[in-house]
Amino acid sequence: MRYESDNVVMQLKSQEDAENTVCELAELWEERKSIFIGAFDKQDEHFVAQIYVGAVNRDLPEFQIGFFVDRDYEGQGYVTEAVKATLGFVFHRLGAHRVSAECDETNTRSIGVLERCGMTREGLMRENKRNVDGSISGTLHYGMLKCEYDDLRR
Repeated sequence: MRYESDNVVMQLKSQEDAENTVCELAELWEERKSIFIGAFDKQDEHFVAQIYVGAVNRDLPEFQIGFFVDRDYEGQGYVTEAVKATLGFVFHRLGAHRVSAECDETNTRSIGVLERCGMTREGLMRENKRNVDGSISGTLHYGMLKCEYDDLRR
């Protein structure tokens, strides 16, 4: 909740809200503005995580990724696997030159995912947001270039 309080999924209060949100997300996909990818357990097909891909700069092109995981599946490698697959999709299917990501400086699990996937920590915006619990924290910025992704895959 702390790290995803502004995620559209957190605002759902009814089935009607969910249906409207799915329609809005589908429109964003059709407009190629953003994509929300569901990750599911191969064994029981339960929802595991959501991966977000959004266009940042179409001229470069650059995309941003984000993610969250269902608590029951934390620490099991699902998100790392899903993010690696998403990076392949973004670089090779969407033609990205660069992919960026942001996470709260206290979110050690997300930091681990980004670094296991080969992304480079590019900076820290110090104390730039107030969290739901009233605390203040900063945002870490990560990036990866297509040539770096290709080097990792060799």
